[in-house]
Order: sequence, then C-alpha cells, then structure tokens
Amino acid sequence: MSNSPIQHLDLPLNLPVPVDDGACDHLVGTSLPPIILPSTAAGAPVDVSSLSGLTIVFCYPRTGEPGIPVPIEWNLIPGARGCTPQACAFRDTSAELRGLGVQHIFGLSTQDTPYQTEAKERLHLPFEILSDAELKWVKGLNLPTFEWQGKMLVRRITMAVQDGMIIKKWYPIFPSDRNAYEVVEWLKGRQNSK
Repeated sequence: MSNSPIQHLDLPLNLPVPVDDGACDHLVGTSLPPIILPSTAAGAPVDVSSLSGLTIVFCYPRTGEPGIPVPIEWNLIPGARGCTPQACAFRDTSAELRGLGVQHIFGLSTQDTPYQTEAKERLHLPFEILSDAELKWVKGLNLPTFEWQGKMLVRRITMAVQDGMIIKKWYPIFPSDRNAYEVVEWLKGRQNSK
C-alpha cells in the first residue's frame, strides 16, 4: 500500500455504513451558540452564529496525515473514513454552492489550526477550516462525538445555517464524498420551490 496522499482520497468498498441514532434530531431550528473559533484564515477567529446569510458547516472527525497510512481500525468505525474526500468534494463544488446562494463555507474538526492549515494548503481548499479543539462548539450544540487514540472527535455532520439558525442537517453522512453534492441538490430544490 502506498503512502501517497491519494490513499486518503480512496474510499474502500466495504466500509461500515453509519446508522441514524437520532443524535442530531434536535438541531434543526436551533440557534448557534455565540462561540468564537480559530480558523485557518491566518488565525482570524470566526463566530458562525454572527454571520448573515446562508452558511454551510461540514463537521468531520479528522483529516489524514500525509505519508501516514490510514489505520485499518479507522475503517471499522462507521462513518469515520472519508474526511479528505468530503473536504475535496466541498472544494470542487464551492463555486456552484456560492452560485446557489451560500455566502460562507466552513469545514470544522477538533484538530488544531496548524494541522488544519497544512490540510487546507495541501488540498487547495477555497474555504476556511474552523478548529474546535476545546470542543466548545461541539458541546454547545450537543453534537455526537467518539474517542480515537485518546482524542475526542466530532462525528460527521453537515449543517445549513441561515442567519445563525440551523435550517437543515445531513446526518449520518455516507458516503462522505457525496455529501457536497447532496447539499447542491438541496439548494437547487430550495431555489426551485421559491
């Protein structure tokens, strides 16, 4: 198996499918907590609750490390594998998302900002990644988490936020590389119903 970055983009065919455990049923209609998070924009902090317009936030457990093979155990956690493909799909659809009315796109994980900055640059992401290393946002929204190698990670969920309120959630997400396209389809349907 190669240690090349492409390894993190490939999704094995036999990944376990996550089930909807109801852990995010409370989110739609919830106002975001006013929590300022560090971002990859030269460390400029962001309070998503204060942003006007439509914002997409996709939360993911962690991006893989360059040159480090994905552990087999990671593949056994339903919904864990696929953070890099998900981020790349949002990269590839970012212009279309903006054309459909999205003012802000953010990735969010519990990894620290220097780690996220490396991933943003390596993957050529045209949006910022927010760090919730202290789990303030995750706890403030009561998002589902799991533990991996002694670290608490957020489960994969995407939210559409309008003027600080969650109006749509995608959870569970599988496969992760299709999530951005699901958001695009939802936005198109939303436009067509106006």
